[in-house]
Amino acid sequence: MAITTMAMKRISYKNIASPKGFKATGIHCGLKHKKKDLALLVSEVPASVAGVFTTNAIKAAPLLVTKDVVYQTGKMQAIIVNAGNANACTGKQGMADAYTMQKLTAEKLGIDLNLVGVASTGVIGELMKMDPVTEGIKQLDPVDELEGAMSFSQAIMTTDTVTKNTSYQTMIDGKEVIVAGTAKGSGMIEPNMATMLGFITTDANIESEHLQSALKSITDVTFNAITVDGDTSTNDMVIVMANGMAENETLTPEHPDWENFVQTLHIVSQELAKMIAKDGEGATKLIEVEVKGAITDAEARKIAKTVVGSPLVKTAVFGNDANWGRIIAAVGYSGATLDPNAITIHIGTSKVVEKGEPVAFSEDDLIVYLKQPEVKIFVDIHQGDGQGTAWGCDLTYDYVQINATYRS
Repeated sequence: MAITTMAMKRISYKNIASPKGFKATGIHCGLKHKKKDLALLVSEVPASVAGVFTTNAIKAAPLLVTKDVVYQTGKMQAIIVNAGNANACTGKQGMADAYTMQKLTAEKLGIDLNLVGVASTGVIGELMKMDPVTEGIKQLDPVDELEGAMSFSQAIMTTDTVTKNTSYQTMIDGKEVIVAGTAKGSGMIEPNMATMLGFITTDANIESEHLQSALKSITDVTFNAITVDGDTSTNDMVIVMANGMAENETLTPEHPDWENFVQTLHIVSQELAKMIAKDGEGATKLIEVEVKGAITDAEARKIAKTVVGSPLVKTAVFGNDANWGRIIAAVGYSGATLDPNAITIHIGTSKVVEKGEPVAFSEDDLIVYLKQPEVKIFVDIHQGDGQGTAWGCDLTYDYVQINATYRS
């Protein structure tokens, strides 16, 4: 999907409470040693909701609760989020704890139980410490100011090194509509889906059915186009809430401003996805792999994700090594249809392979390029019109150190 930025503009005060009618907050309740670990996002009115969830066969208790809200209720007014404990693989007690978090939040806000989602992130296989969560929910006081939104984005972090926020505005029916998002994710990132929580808010007026359709198509080329380490987690979700408070005419695919909305949702999702890839545990560089000339767009995305997910490609980028052999090898085992004698590869602007054969290039120039914080790899398969892009990061010594001591 080509993104036309003329129909939208970035909002400088990038936060999830930017759309009308949304409030957020985050506090330290005691699940983590010192950092904020409990967050709440609330809409003034019940919002249309859409969600995409991990494809891992093992799904955490809070994810199951939220999935029911999305698919059975079709509306959501609040979501309670904790960091420090995934509440995954915790059996009947884990389900009971997730339902308790839902119930306590509903009572706190005076809203229906089935309008509350639950999300958790952290260590798998440990029962939730419910006493600090119970007391923490009582203390939550969401606001529609930047401070509350920033506290929310801080409280959902695990090994993230930075918060991830973005916000854009577009026009629908002559009215200003805002789409904003925040996310967490740093390791175990191999979507469909990944160790990632994404929350997107908008004041657009749209029914859940059409919101779900838009989110699903966008997710395939954004959140599902990133990888850090090939691991898929048990908790991960992206939730979009649309409360209609911009008061535009109801959006449908037939609405003249439908593309404005979809492209704004797309750019918010893409920016959050790239922020996650860039903040991979221990990462020093964002890697973007763009593929064209594949049989289909899906095959192009498959090649791109295979290359950006290759440990050998990732370590070569970390070491500033222009080892294009690792790139073409990953293209070859991607499973896509290709002709080895038709492949062209560029690293940055330097062509390193043409028609499957090496091309002379300046090693010194490429070393300088590979030292940049963002590295782009281009692959042309010359088999069709399919195009796709994926994002990831380099693999560093720090990644091993972080994950070797995660529970310490």
